[in-house]
Amino acid sequence: MRIRNLTALAGALALSLVAGCASGGSAGSSANTVTYWLWDANQLPAYQACAKGFEKENPGLKVKITQLGWSDYWTKLTAGFIAGTQPDVFTDHIQYFGQFADLKVLEPLDDLGMKDSDYQPGLAANWIGQDGHRYGAPKDWDTVALFYNEKMAKDAGLTAEQLNNLAWNPEDGGTFEKAVARLTIDRNGRRGDEPGFDKDNVKVYGLATNGGGFGDGQTQWSNFAASAGWDYLDKPRWGKKYQYGSKTFQSVIKWYFGLAKKGYMPPLSDYNVQSNQANTQVAAGKAAAAFDGAWMISTYAGFKGMDMRTALTPVGPTGKRATMMNGLADSITKAAKNKEGARKWVAYLASDECQTVVGRYGVVFPATPAGTRAAIAAYDKKGLDVSAFTEPVADKKHFRTFSYPIANYSADMTALMTPAMEDIYGNGKPVSSLDETNDQINLILGQ
Repeated sequence: MRIRNLTALAGALALSLVAGCASGGSAGSSANTVTYWLWDANQLPAYQACAKGFEKENPGLKVKITQLGWSDYWTKLTAGFIAGTQPDVFTDHIQYFGQFADLKVLEPLDDLGMKDSDYQPGLAANWIGQDGHRYGAPKDWDTVALFYNEKMAKDAGLTAEQLNNLAWNPEDGGTFEKAVARLTIDRNGRRGDEPGFDKDNVKVYGLATNGGGFGDGQTQWSNFAASAGWDYLDKPRWGKKYQYGSKTFQSVIKWYFGLAKKGYMPPLSDYNVQSNQANTQVAAGKAAAAFDGAWMISTYAGFKGMDMRTALTPVGPTGKRATMMNGLADSITKAAKNKEGARKWVAYLASDECQTVVGRYGVVFPATPAGTRAAIAAYDKKGLDVSAFTEPVADKKHFRTFSYPIANYSADMTALMTPAMEDIYGNGKPVSSLDETNDQINLILGQ
């Protein structure tokens, strides 16, 4: 999971720092040890390999890596900022970057000499704070594509070429909605595009659900909204106004959640963030396709007895396809005990030397072009076609890539948008209700 809510944690952090709580060295640090935290267990072996290379180049320095699950990671990190037990270096997420930078718990990285051109387009610029300083070294990137069960698609009469050339619009859903309807099967064996289809008794949904999408919709509605020409904020980074009150956005959301009303996508009640995400629905044969991120490639490829394929996101009303291009970074904590060692480690993590090593493990796309090439080669060696994820990055003429919304008070935005979107999806609340939610968010943002 790459995007989730940190509202309570960020609030606790803010209150504690304002109150002047404890500061001190990072847990387990020493003059010759750099402590490093990450949350993805799949990436741990790759970074252990990088650590060996780093230690060889820097005699006397050791890297101590701690891997924690997603929820425990942010809980412990936030507690560490408060108690002074934070690591020297940690894997950072763009959703939390703004608040961490604003609270001054991150160390500037300007002196590491990183250039935007060293990494895939847009990744480095996202980690520049409002004060003009860099606080994150680009680590990796991901995009979103459509995973689908090849047998189910074949049984529905849909070819790979057709699924890679779908288009949509908020009026009738276009060929995308027709494909999703065709993939849907009710308890009597009727497909969603056939007479007598029973939308209240569905056996296989054409499109799996990943919930309401919070305020970002990364693997839900973001590609549709962006391909309709919509933007989260009034400017790409550090915007001052969210645009959830936009008629364009609301028309997208009305259509998207309308897929559930038609029986083509599961109701919100079927979704569970812990036990029944989109990939779980596909693995169980309860859904034929799902939008999901590149970090899930190995998961879908590992479904037993299923031949999973990927397709590009559909063309929207603007004539372009769209996908969020998210990227993680490595940050140094302000209270790091071993700052000199931390700087050397972060510089190494951001280098071709380490990122190429990470790429060879075939679990993520590293931020540098060389690292990306190594990852593509590794996936190819595994027999996995990842072009649905890499093509949007290479072809700017036909694709629009966009970032997670970068602004202050991201946790507050998520806290307000989560129930608002779930009310529309699960309770049938009108999309016009987003006008009030948008005003509340912008009131906070304007502080």
